[in-house]
Amino acid sequence: MRSAPDRQEYPAHWEADVVLRDGGTARVRPITADDAERLVSFYEQVSDESKYYRFFAPYPRLSAKDVHRFTHHDFVDRVGLAATIGGEFIATVRYDRIGADGRPASAPADEAEVAFLVQDAHQGRGVASALLEHVAAVARERGIRRFAAEVLPANTKMIKVFTDAGYTQKRSFEDGVVRLEFGLEPTDRSLAVQRAREQRAEARSVRRLLAPGSVAVVGTGRTPGGVGRSILGNIREAGFTGQLYAVNRAFPEDLKDLDGVQVHRRVRDIPGPVDLAVVAVPAEQVPEVVTECGEHGVQGLVVISAGYAESGPEGRERQRELVRHARAYGMRIIGPNAFGIINTSPEVRLNASLAPEPPRPGRIGLFAQSGAIGVALLSRLHRRGGGVTGVTGVSTFVSSGNRADVSGNDVVQYWYDDPDTDVALMYLESIGNPRKFTRLARRTAAAKPLVVVQGARHGGAAPQGHAVRATRLPHGTVSALLRQAGVIRVDTITELVDAGLLLARQPLPGGPRVAILGNSESLGLLTYDACLSQGLRPLPPVDLTTGASAEDFRGALSAALRDDLCDAVVVTAIPAIGEGTPDDAELAEALRSAAQEVPGKPVLVVHVELGGLAAALSAAASTAPQAGSRTTGAVAGDGAGPLPVPDPAERGTPPRPAGPQPAPAAAAGPAPGPASRLIPAYPAAERAVRALAEAVNYARWRREATDPGKVPEYEDIDERGAARLIDGLLARGQGLTLGTDETCDLLGMYGISVLRALPAPTPGEAARAARTLGYPVALKATAPHLRHRADLGGVRLDLADEEQLRRAYAELAGLFGTPEELRPVVQRMAPRGVDTVVRAVIDPAAGAVLSFGLAGAASQLLGDTVHRLVPVTDREAASLVRSIRTAPLLFGWRGSTPVDTPALEELLLRVSRLVDDHPEVVAVTLEPVVVAPQGLSVLGASVRLAPPPARDDLGPRTLPAY
Repeated sequence: MRSAPDRQEYPAHWEADVVLRDGGTARVRPITADDAERLVSFYEQVSDESKYYRFFAPYPRLSAKDVHRFTHHDFVDRVGLAATIGGEFIATVRYDRIGADGRPASAPADEAEVAFLVQDAHQGRGVASALLEHVAAVARERGIRRFAAEVLPANTKMIKVFTDAGYTQKRSFEDGVVRLEFGLEPTDRSLAVQRAREQRAEARSVRRLLAPGSVAVVGTGRTPGGVGRSILGNIREAGFTGQLYAVNRAFPEDLKDLDGVQVHRRVRDIPGPVDLAVVAVPAEQVPEVVTECGEHGVQGLVVISAGYAESGPEGRERQRELVRHARAYGMRIIGPNAFGIINTSPEVRLNASLAPEPPRPGRIGLFAQSGAIGVALLSRLHRRGGGVTGVTGVSTFVSSGNRADVSGNDVVQYWYDDPDTDVALMYLESIGNPRKFTRLARRTAAAKPLVVVQGARHGGAAPQGHAVRATRLPHGTVSALLRQAGVIRVDTITELVDAGLLLARQPLPGGPRVAILGNSESLGLLTYDACLSQGLRPLPPVDLTTGASAEDFRGALSAALRDDLCDAVVVTAIPAIGEGTPDDAELAEALRSAAQEVPGKPVLVVHVELGGLAAALSAAASTAPQAGSRTTGAVAGDGAGPLPVPDPAERGTPPRPAGPQPAPAAAAGPAPGPASRLIPAYPAAERAVRALAEAVNYARWRREATDPGKVPEYEDIDERGAARLIDGLLARGQGLTLGTDETCDLLGMYGISVLRALPAPTPGEAARAARTLGYPVALKATAPHLRHRADLGGVRLDLADEEQLRRAYAELAGLFGTPEELRPVVQRMAPRGVDTVVRAVIDPAAGAVLSFGLAGAASQLLGDTVHRLVPVTDREAASLVRSIRTAPLLFGWRGSTPVDTPALEELLLRVSRLVDDHPEVVAVTLEPVVVAPQGLSVLGASVRLAPPPARDDLGPRTLPAY
């Protein structure tokens, strides 16, 4: 049992900021003796009915004894948590450990009574659900495994909080009271509930920022120019549908409006509610603005002001205080040092950014951590020519700046079920929580494409201003984990736009087979070679010759699209001069007419110096309904508009289901006439094919994601025994690398056998070890500079008797030094096979990662190792084995005997289970693992233990700590 001082130590790691159901925030923290006045004030604001539900009797006020009891805790057997906004309590939760007789108890009793009280004004915001997650995590940490709660039948809201949480429950009714008992171990259902609530809350918190009913620009200058005045003008000119205010404490008292916008000297002077404040004042004035906004009930902030973490240590502390200050009032922040936000929805029309011209409305969501890159992307997506031709449209744009609060994770949560966004493009310079990002990306990518380019990949550190957890994983590993989650990973901004344009308006390809047709044999061959380089399966190019007419193009494209052996078509076009050759508008009309006939396959155009065709196909890269489109489908633009092809995903429709989808006959949209399935055009074959290859890989991932496999259960795994062994070992210290016997014992509890290796400090000891193990044996040097380096000659194999063993011992000593330097061991020979390496590591940012590759210098030099996040399913284990470039060596390359890959997959699954079941196992290395035609042998193993982190991705919902 803990000593009294230990029991009363304040658990600061229980403090957390949470996003509530309506998108606002609250702070959860332990209740202490200093909270007596706050508790009394809170209780006075609770209705008599809520008090009755809490105490089962009229209870108008708390006695001094009650206040002492509810504010004095030992943080072990008696714990109280409060949810606060602005430093004041809005809800409390308390547990008391009880024994089998229901009376107060201490450990090892593992049950506790729990009770909640939520201020009436905050009921319905999900406060109790968030508190239940946090108090359950606290209880598990303190050895409590079950909660019991007694609730009056009329208190249906509280009963729903418990029943909806997803824990395994038992309910009884006695003496007019409902008694609920439930275990606290997370279940699949409780995790699903928790993550669904997380998604809804975080999405709503972003929606409150992107779709405000009223906006105040704080720091608006009196004269044109300047950041605040520019943003005010951009909001006004975009036609914002809500109420707009200009705020500057330097405004004269008699000034009533500025460019037709109401002006006020302070936020608190605004007569109506303010949903969003755009802050463009010097950094030293921001705290005062935040206080005013919080007291006025502002829901969120976009902080344009610079001078924060990007400017050094002093600015970093200023940034931390900014986040803490805003969250205290329940506000979320985009920024600081942000470029701004844009929402092109006709219901909002918000351009609260420094972008001088808002993008056209469309269905591409855009997130950029860098303002400069955000400008470049908006410009690239906006203009015709200069890369991918045509005009594209944006649904929402967020430039997060230092992303001190709202991050890419939050925006992905918003895009997941945003009906106005079909494709998400992201420029990231850092990923604060890769494990959460991959989890969110996997779910989002199953509904809509998520394309990511990561900057600062090779800098080794996050950009200034980005507070992120350090990761030990190389960039290539992080990229592999993102692709595993369905993210389309590209390397440049150009590739980001290329892929986005294709995915925004073309169906996903059903496979890698590509038809190529055009009026240039050379350009067709270049496209063919590019397809092979990207792993596609091109059909022989069809050369229509330079004299091809528009009808020739239409007929060839129509035939290719109807061919069951074709999954996508690339059309190549070069300028043609001569009588009967089509002009640009005719060619565009022909291509889109053919595409309309067979709308279920993607079509791309590669054009060379065809400015007119680029203009005629401008709609081919557009995701926005074209103004003036007729019901016949003609598109107004630079010349006569070709017929568009119907699009299945207009505003207000749900995300397309997984897998390539043919376009329906028609779809309703906000603009007159049918929407267009538009053809993207590219100035180079390599760019078009690269975008197509990404679409092919993504479509394959979506098909496979419908059946991700399962994590197998093995009857011979002793999870509890392993937990006892780990607890006993960790009692020795904070972290340790296990010895040989301990490693074998722990792995053995998970069905992983390690071939014994006996120390051989002398030739005689080596001979005795060989007799114990049985000949033939191997003699190995295990010194650090020789371990796993067979290429250096530190291993002797197939030693059939003692004479050969002693001779080998003398050779090694002669080559490498004394036995003390060699550290020789004797091991029984394993069946011959392919040497492999299996590793698992707990990364502080990404979580548990399982890795696999072949052993040897060649694989290390080539970086031929693949990775998966733990827990690994049976399908992912099979994919691991087959994803390395040297995988043919496992499957009978050049006539060799295939090895036992099912046994290898089972080993991977068992290692995955070990590190998933026991977060204290922070590193496992099995090297080498010799995979034979029948079975496998683990010849070397090491395990490292460390205390588990207090919170992980399975813990309660929290915002990043500041």
